[in-house]
Amino acid sequence: MDLIPSFSVDHRKVIPGIYESRVDILGDETVTTFDIRMKTPNKEPAIAPAAMHTIEHIIATYLRNDPEWKDKLVYWGPMGCLTGFYMIVKGRPTAAEMYPVMLESFRYLAEYVGEVPGALPENCGNYLMHDLPMAKWEAARYVEYLTTADKDLIFEYPKTEKLKLDDGQEFFDS
Repeated sequence: MDLIPSFSVDHRKVIPGIYESRVDILGDETVTTFDIRMKTPNKEPAIAPAAMHTIEHIIATYLRNDPEWKDKLVYWGPMGCLTGFYMIVKGRPTAAEMYPVMLESFRYLAEYVGEVPGALPENCGNYLMHDLPMAKWEAARYVEYLTTADKDLIFEYPKTEKLKLDDGQEFFDS
């Protein structure tokens, strides 16, 4: 089987950032999937599941209530590796165009005060697994990173070169 696009990215080279992961045409609609990478894969500790869950709840709620994004957001959810999130939006915005809304969303979370939205047994399948203080810490760390990072590096996946072995197998050179 072919690797899916997100597994074809050389995770040894990925740094935190906002990346276009894929673009799909669904009927008359274009949808763009973004990789909202908060951690350097395989080098930094993953985000704790309870903090990840809280980030998911608060940012999904924020985006689905934002006047500009509520009708454009298709999906906001965690990566299985716990190093970031996938965001699927209607249209074809660039990663750089997503920067302001991601910065706003994570700033909102970093300063959030109150109960985690949707963290009740009738609203959530694991309502006890939340960690607001750690989610706020992770959000503040990501905001600081985004505001100080080299913008030439955080909007495009690192380049990899596809090579072939003598037996015809392909691999990506690091």
